[in-house]
Amino acid sequence: MDAANVPIREGTWPKITIITPSLNQGRFLEAAIRSVLMQGYPNLEYIIADGGSTDDSLKIIRHYAPLLSSWSSEPDGGPAEALNRAFSRATGDILAWLNADDVYLPGALFAVAEALEQHNDAALVYGEGWYIDESGRLIEPCRFVRRTFTRQFLVNKDPILQPAACWGRELWERTGPLDTSLRWVFDWEWFIRAHTHGRFQYIPRDFAYYRVQPNALTRTGGLPRQIEHGRVTRRYGTWWHPNHLVQQTRRLDAVGQKLTHGWPRVPAAIFRTPFAIPRYLAEWLLHGMYMR
Repeated sequence: MDAANVPIREGTWPKITIITPSLNQGRFLEAAIRSVLMQGYPNLEYIIADGGSTDDSLKIIRHYAPLLSSWSSEPDGGPAEALNRAFSRATGDILAWLNADDVYLPGALFAVAEALEQHNDAALVYGEGWYIDESGRLIEPCRFVRRTFTRQFLVNKDPILQPAACWGRELWERTGPLDTSLRWVFDWEWFIRAHTHGRFQYIPRDFAYYRVQPNALTRTGGLPRQIEHGRVTRRYGTWWHPNHLVQQTRRLDAVGQKLTHGWPRVPAAIFRTPFAIPRYLAEWLLHGMYMR
């Protein structure tokens, strides 16, 4: 959306701060940057927080530097820490982040500003999006997004597409920063905390593309990521919530696999069975009620 297509309205548009954390995502970074800048939003603060990339990311960032509000490239303790640093110097009325491999759809920021104005009792607005592949081709809608959800659902599964969510500065200040002890689900954990401090409003429109690629955080981590899922559920729910139960049975199954590593196939399968059965039983009984 260029300047000629900026919606006409009385008064000024609220200031929106978008932060893009990145580490060696040069293959996708330019698409993310362009999707923000080409919004044509007239009151934008755009910050890039690079974690010390060694690929061509810095070349790309420097190319767009005149159009950025600020950028940095320095080692950090992970994306949550990088985002916290950037948010600490953000000055926008509305805040959000867009990962370096994701993309905003045209008009997304105007729609966010209008939604928060129309639903002035909402602290956070979120919408829909699509999965895209490494080449940017559409795969399918992100069907996990929920129009409404209970607190128990929220602590078992993440019903919000992170790049399709924006919130007011007051909600960030009330909730506090991202939990840097978490590697994979710091966004979901923040949504859980934020949910106690303000109302979430679903907006029935597509806001972003969510890229599926091998180095995305949601595609890495294996068992440690699953255990982190369960730990968050137990923190805000109880030990018997479905997500915690399933992740603990997965941990038990992993113990069996470790104990039988290098064994002949048949003895290993027999010995592992008591460790594996609880996992498969839990996943079958609690299908659709836990994080994958």
